[in-house]
Amino acid sequence: MSQIAPTGVGVTLPPTQAELPYDDGIPMESQRHKLQMDLLIDALTLWLAERPDGYVGGNMFIYFSMAQVRNQDFRGPDFFAVLGVPKGERKSWVVWEEERAPDVVIELLSESTGRADKNEKKLIYQNQLRVPEYFWFDPFNPDDFAGFSLQQGVYQPLNLSEQNQLVSQTLGLGLQRWQGAYKDVETTWLRWANLTGELLPTAEEDARLCAEQERLRAEQERQRAERAESQLQQVVRNLFQQGMSVEQVASITGLSVTQIEQIRD
Repeated sequence: MSQIAPTGVGVTLPPTQAELPYDDGIPMESQRHKLQMDLLIDALTLWLAERPDGYVGGNMFIYFSMAQVRNQDFRGPDFFAVLGVPKGERKSWVVWEEERAPDVVIELLSESTGRADKNEKKLIYQNQLRVPEYFWFDPFNPDDFAGFSLQQGVYQPLNLSEQNQLVSQTLGLGLQRWQGAYKDVETTWLRWANLTGELLPTAEEDARLCAEQERLRAEQERQRAERAESQLQQVVRNLFQQGMSVEQVASITGLSVTQIEQIRD
């Protein structure tokens, strides 16, 4: 997996993203865990589309030390985001290649992972990766929701804002619980929102919103055209009442004789 430096001095270089394992064959905990991860990633991906930089991933390895590689001690956060990095696909996040760790990590708790997420993993994110912000959420117990900010090397708990959010200062966004249906599953979901509480839409929600806005625009245009047509017809009738001929009305309104006659009739 490692390489010998091209200088021939025998310096061992760390493996690259292409050389490191990126799949351990362990599936997600449940359908709800998978959907929750997708919901967080989808909405933030759309938000990042407005930026020239940034990456969001989930359930993929993060490599941060050669000791970790030797011990096959792989870490796969359910969600992470990084600002200030080039966009593009990654097989895994390799800290020594990217030259930085994630800015935000979210773990989705379960019976099998909850203890580790709250203890061992939290310490790794704090002490080794030094992730600025760490959150956890249990999709089956929405009250188990917490966030931490790295202050002088130690995670300090975050308090809920007036909008009932845990705020990511790094992203300038809030994480809030939302009751609703996602992919036909009705439950309490964890979602990204702006600091006023407006949810960041998923790609599907954004497409529906755009379609509804287009429908409303078309309806407004139809109504405008109908009003204009009605007003023009009234002008034609008023001109006839003033004793004008068809030709005179056509000259004033710009309509054809046929159109004038249809309105008069």
